[in-house]
Amino acid sequence: MDSGSTVGFVAVKLHSQSSLGEIYMIAVDPDYQRRGIGTALVEFALDWMKTAGMSVAMVETGGDPGHDPARCTYEKLGFGLFPTARYFKKL
Repeated sequence: MDSGSTVGFVAVKLHSQSSLGEIYMIAVDPDYQRRGIGTALVEFALDWMKTAGMSVAMVETGGDPGHDPARCTYEKLGFGLFPTARYFKKL
């Protein structure tokens, strides 16, 4: 049923000097997850980046179990994991 309400969104940053498109925020209402909405949003963002002349796409997400669906979506769409170390220190 189409209620006409917003159930998800994607926000993209274009870094034109490096030809990098970044999905910096994506969300799908938990009641609507696992229905292909996240995949459709990422595909839309990738198409938009490519049209804008970007040659690489990047997305970050958490490594915790709550982000499993996001990681599955990114991997299914061909994203590869880039190992990195990020350190923080409380001041």
